[in-house]
Amino acid sequence: MNMNLRDMQYFAVVAEHRHVGRAAEALGLSQPALSMSLRRLEQAVGTKLVKRMPKGVEVTAAGAALLPRVHRLRLAFDDVAQEVADIAHGYAGQVRIGAVTSFIHHPVSAACKALYETAPNVTLTVRPETADSSTSTLCKGELDLIVRAMSGSLGIDLVEDHLFDDEFVVISSFNHRLAGRKRVTIADLAQEKWVFTSANGPSTRRVYRGYKECGMPPPRIAMITASLTLRDDLVASTDLLGYSSTRVAREASPRVRFAEFRVKGLERIRGVSVVYRKDAYLSPAAQRFIQILKTVAKEFSAKGTNEKRPIPKVESVGLSRS
Repeated sequence: MNMNLRDMQYFAVVAEHRHVGRAAEALGLSQPALSMSLRRLEQAVGTKLVKRMPKGVEVTAAGAALLPRVHRLRLAFDDVAQEVADIAHGYAGQVRIGAVTSFIHHPVSAACKALYETAPNVTLTVRPETADSSTSTLCKGELDLIVRAMSGSLGIDLVEDHLFDDEFVVISSFNHRLAGRKRVTIADLAQEKWVFTSANGPSTRRVYRGYKECGMPPPRIAMITASLTLRDDLVASTDLLGYSSTRVAREASPRVRFAEFRVKGLERIRGVSVVYRKDAYLSPAAQRFIQILKTVAKEFSAKGTNEKRPIPKVESVGLSRS
C-alpha cells in the first residue's frame, strides 16, 4: 500500500464538504485533479472511500474508518514541521496557550513574563477558553497546552500535570452584616442573595449541595455572570455574596477587597493543572513554559497570594536570548 499524504489530506477536505466541486474550490484545485487524487488514494487502499450521490458524495464505511487516522497523520506532520522549524530558527517560535479566564492572571501571566525575560524571540499566543472548549481545541492541535482546573478524566491521549490547589470561600463586602462574625454557618446564609459565575458550574453546584444537605431551600440567585470583574464589583459594593477561590478574590485587590468566610458544608478544593497532548511534539519554548508554570505554582503555594512575587528564575532548557 503506497498512500500519498497529500491525497489523504484532499480526501479529508472532500469528506468535510461532502461535495467534490466545493472541496476543489476550497483547495484551489480543478475538479478533475481532485477526482484523480481520490481515485489514486482508493487504488492505494483497495476500496471505495466515497460514494457518488445526486447532490454530492457520501463517505463509505471504509472512508469513515480512514478519516480519524488522516487527522492524526496531519497532526503528526504538523509536529514534525514545527520541530524542524524550531531547529532552523534557533528555538525561536511560538507557544500557543489556552487558559481558563480565572488562571490568566495567575499563573499564566507570571510565566509569560519569565519566558520573555529568557527567550524574547519566542512569540506567545494566549487564548481565553472554557474548560470544555480548551480540551477540544488542544486535541485538534490548535494549542500546545492549556491551564485549567483538574479533571482526572481527560483520556489517555492527554497529560495532566498538577500545579497547585485553590481553596474556595464565601466572599462579601466589608460592610456586609456577616463580615464581622468569627463563625458563619450555612443557616446564616439562608436569606442572602448570591452572584454566581455560571448557572451549573462546579462552584454553583457545591453551594446548592451544601444548602440541600442542611435541609435548606436553594440559594437565592440575584445574578449569573461569566465576568469575574462584574462579580467582584457587585460583591464588593452591595450585600450580595459570591463563592470564589481565595487566590482569585485576593488578586482583585487593591481594586476591590472582600471579607472571606470559611463555611462548614461549603468546603471546596480545586486542583489546577497544565495539560498537553501525550505524544505531541513540545518545542523547547513550550517545555520551558511548562517548567516555569510549575515554578510559579510552587512559589505561589509557598508564599501565598498576598505577597508580591518576583519573576521566577528557572534553569535553562536550551533556549537562548539571541
